[in-house]
Amino acid sequence: MKRILITGGAGFLGSHLCDRFIKEGYHVIAMDNLITGDIRNIEHLLPLSNFEFHHHDVSQFIHIPGELDYILHFASPASPIDYLKIPIQTLKVGSLGIHNCLGLARVKNARVLIASTSEVYGDPTVHPQPEEYWGNVNPVGPRGVYDEAKRFQEAITMAYHTYHGLETRIVRIFNTYGPRMRLNDGRVLPAFIGQALRGEDLTIFGDGSQTRSFCYVDDLIEGIYRLLLSDYAYPVNIGNPGEITIKEFAEEIIKLTGTDQKVVYKPLPKDDPKQRQPNISKAKVLLDWEPRVSRAEGLRITYEYFKSLPEEELYKAAYHREFSAS
Repeated sequence: MKRILITGGAGFLGSHLCDRFIKEGYHVIAMDNLITGDIRNIEHLLPLSNFEFHHHDVSQFIHIPGELDYILHFASPASPIDYLKIPIQTLKVGSLGIHNCLGLARVKNARVLIASTSEVYGDPTVHPQPEEYWGNVNPVGPRGVYDEAKRFQEAITMAYHTYHGLETRIVRIFNTYGPRMRLNDGRVLPAFIGQALRGEDLTIFGDGSQTRSFCYVDDLIEGIYRLLLSDYAYPVNIGNPGEITIKEFAEEIIKLTGTDQKVVYKPLPKDDPKQRQPNISKAKVLLDWEPRVSRAEGLRITYEYFKSLPEEELYKAAYHREFSAS
């Protein structure tokens, strides 16, 4: 039985990865300090003999007894609400955390896949964004703590690949949604759905002409799985190229939820990307991958998930959102 360590394993994406690798017959070790993760995301796995949970901060030294075949580094705050609240921790998990994971991988002779992000492209001047585009990032702006942490992750991962010969993979993740997202994490999709469920007006930052491309979580996990088992060491975009403006997206959410809220507009935050769309040509060729779940179907499933949450979860999410999410 192959053994895999998934950092950030109690988070949105990490918990779905735990499910996938349990399904594939792996022994899964999930590691999370629960700053933004939630143990409820993986509690259904806790009774399993081939699942372990380690409550640990990967910015500290990592010790895992026994052999390891793979390490997936998904530990990181991933929304502006989080990384503007805990900027130092965000930088540490993207520097000390990845350094610890890469060191562990060398000792265990394990393959490492790191979760990078479309945020490495910043506010792009090339559209859609191919992996060869180097980005347009403000390193000292409010989003710099996340953007530069991810860019450093890529750089040190490639250094370990080229200098130490470590087997590495890099996935650049574009906007992903689905069950287990936090209603209060500040990202645009749960924010819109949460506002609709609470009977509030939907808040758009800027004029709503900025674009995003939303990928359902099952499609993303499939792409990550294929990338891990591929022989390609350089970054690969995984996302859905179905681009939509934020204004159009708000209208879709209002239609989906059957509510009659208005849309209200607030100033666009500093360095908020104006457009975001992945070029997935590389994933199609290298991984034979492209998204399968339509936005309509994915939103329906996600909306049903949010509706099923306890009422206190819905109102715990009712805050003033000062920063939009990409």
